[in-house]
Amino acid sequence: MRALDLAIILVFLIGMPLLGIAIGGRQKSGKDYFVGDGKISWWVACLSVVSAETSTLTVLSVPTVAYIAAPGAGGMTYLSLAIGYILGRIVVSFVLLPRYVAGNLVTAYAFLGKRFGSGIQGTASVTFLLTRLLADGLRLFATAIPIKVVLGAYGVTVSYWLIVLALGIAMVIYSFFGGVRAVVWVDAIQMLWYVLGGIAVIWVLATRLPEGWFSRAFDANKFQILDFSSHPLTGQYAIITAVIGGAVLSMASHGSDQLIVQRLQSTNDLKAAQKALIASGFVVFLQFALFLFIGVMLWAFYNGLDPVKQLGLRTNDELFANYIVTELPSGLSGFVIAGILAAALSSSLGALASSTVTDVYERLIKRQLSDTDRLKQGRIWTVIWAGLLIVFAGFFASYSSTSDPIVVQGLSITGYTYGALLGAFLLGLLFKKARQPDAIIAFVVTVVVMAFVILGLKFSKASGSLLGVDFGKAGGDKVALAFPWYTLFGVLITLLVGGLLSLRHKTPAPQSGLDEPEKEPEPA
Repeated sequence: MRALDLAIILVFLIGMPLLGIAIGGRQKSGKDYFVGDGKISWWVACLSVVSAETSTLTVLSVPTVAYIAAPGAGGMTYLSLAIGYILGRIVVSFVLLPRYVAGNLVTAYAFLGKRFGSGIQGTASVTFLLTRLLADGLRLFATAIPIKVVLGAYGVTVSYWLIVLALGIAMVIYSFFGGVRAVVWVDAIQMLWYVLGGIAVIWVLATRLPEGWFSRAFDANKFQILDFSSHPLTGQYAIITAVIGGAVLSMASHGSDQLIVQRLQSTNDLKAAQKALIASGFVVFLQFALFLFIGVMLWAFYNGLDPVKQLGLRTNDELFANYIVTELPSGLSGFVIAGILAAALSSSLGALASSTVTDVYERLIKRQLSDTDRLKQGRIWTVIWAGLLIVFAGFFASYSSTSDPIVVQGLSITGYTYGALLGAFLLGLLFKKARQPDAIIAFVVTVVVMAFVILGLKFSKASGSLLGVDFGKAGGDKVALAFPWYTLFGVLITLLVGGLLSLRHKTPAPQSGLDEPEKEPEPA
């Protein structure tokens, strides 16, 4: 009967790219390819944003967060981050979105180009490209996990490299032919698919858990949401850390990351983009709650056994996939796995291609491409970035940690650069005297300092006091700074360095009047 599962998965992997091509239609121009010519409804963009930011990592890794939470530590404290996410999106909706949507900009970094100059635009874009390459390489690897598990159940051993290659090919097909319109619609469909799969898992688990499991989980603080006891510097989900850090992280990811901004720009209407962004925060909260609850139910089902040491899994993140393959009925198992695989098709290729062409390539050749040439270059770079993502996904498959949940690893990657990206935007808005050299120097200094902070600074796990600089791995009583602080610290460094450098100038920068970008639309 497991052949039914494989058939469902195969049909899905073939059918979803073909559906994306059909929805995307024929792309006639670079603007149509990159921003969809403003024909996307706000609710579709909302679901696409949610799918793009949390899909695979949420489905596979968030249940693990709740499962492995130490007794008394709180199984649902991850939800505190989602509270911060909502607050951050509200700020972005009214501060940064008007600059992008009303300004008719192809990428978020075009705003930096108009405010400072092409140098900082290229710097920010290259930083985005490298960060997204790492984060989405990890994401593609995460999607390969359930495939490896399901094939293993049949006694078929396939390397992660081969799996990510197949997924990468499926992802590039509809991105290449359908453009951002196909990407956004496929995102929305897949988001609904894996949420329905999650609900089905809860229904099956509810019939198989022992009597009294809910009370036992409650007594173990598995339903605790707010963490008031952990130290703010080292506790990743301490209430102050999660809400404030989560808000700033959301401001960076949804205000300065082209992956998200591109989806919002596809509405081509400011009010629609604002509705899509704010609504996505509440949808993310509910989605996190859904998969954290699954993690608690799995904890009761497996009696809290260690996934690696006692259940014999390769990593903690294989826990949910293992349950789906070994415990769900045939047919339903295939449906849920197909939903998880759909998360791999939440393509960042369009965002990578648009940023490469408009922020980097056109600056290097020192001329603006025609719409036809933009479309051609966009497709070329879509294929190039697909190949790079496959390589990096294979790298993570070989060297990824077996202890930290993948979702935590993914958020940690963004800590190196998100603060500098968001800080550059805020520097342009808050410091009218700041020039391009000030922004570039502040940007570079921030990335270097944050690498030092993330890799080197260690704190006492118990007291939160600074132990000093140590570039070795955390362990025992030695822990790193909690990742939600990374972006905020980066923003503060950028504003401090850039603000001090701007004091050298006596008059505002010539471009600092960019408060009403709609009066100066950039040619598409």
